[in-house]
Amino acid sequence: MRRSAFAPAKVNLFLHVGGPDAEGYHPLSSLMVFADVGDTVSIQPADAPSFEATGRFGRDIPVDDGNLVVRAAKGLHAAVGGPAPPVRLLLDKALPIAAGLGGGSSDAGAALRLLREALGYDLSDVELEAVAGALGADGVPCLWGAPVLAQGRGERLSPAPVLPDLHAVLVNPLVPSPTGAVYRAYDAAVDPRGEAPPPTPDAFESVEEVCAWLSAVTRNDLEAPAVALEPRIGEVLALLAGEPETLLARMSGSGATCFALCASDIEAEGLAERVETMRPDWWVKRCRLGGPF
Repeated sequence: MRRSAFAPAKVNLFLHVGGPDAEGYHPLSSLMVFADVGDTVSIQPADAPSFEATGRFGRDIPVDDGNLVVRAAKGLHAAVGGPAPPVRLLLDKALPIAAGLGGGSSDAGAALRLLREALGYDLSDVELEAVAGALGADGVPCLWGAPVLAQGRGERLSPAPVLPDLHAVLVNPLVPSPTGAVYRAYDAAVDPRGEAPPPTPDAFESVEEVCAWLSAVTRNDLEAPAVALEPRIGEVLALLAGEPETLLARMSGSGATCFALCASDIEAEGLAERVETMRPDWWVKRCRLGGPF
């Protein structure tokens, strides 16, 4: 039963956010892609159900119901209608915390896929999506880790345009950017353009075409309030934007991770190495964006 599942980082290529509705939720639209870097969830036999977090950032996360992996497992067992089996779930936490990378949702998605397979649960994809969706707005996209356009509160999903290989560098200054605080700051100056997605081609031929489109008609509405709350995010964006390999620099989600899109893997490798040299105190990862991985 010793198996593992990859939990890829989620990156918002754009994120348009409307003002809060009567229930306090913000309508949005976002083109989500996934990276070939992320966390790993493993399962192994045990005497009783348990959960453990390891890895670089493992000590920074809760291991009780405050963790989405624990809640995902409980939600799955409730859906099946049986007791929790005696297995240990292990999370190798390689992604920073409160980073705008959907790490918790992706960890939960990996746990759900892994438990269904390892325990032989007879749950359809639709039933598994219901469990994932109950965990949060990113739950269903992060269950499968495939590019998708999300709208509404994140629950209305439609196919993403066909994308070329996107080579990128992820950079986090290792400061948290709590989603709630960023949204509250955004509410003080909601973007009047609203959450509507831009006209989107069915396919892009090159990364240069993707970056030109992203620059011309899209944005991340949470970027300015996040930078206002944590200026070090602005330092990351300014550094990336000033490097010759960067075609587009933008923040993902509610931060603090930013990404630079590059023309090829060679450019991404050179940029990542230089940023690591300049700022060894930052988390820097060269990656490929798309999915599923």
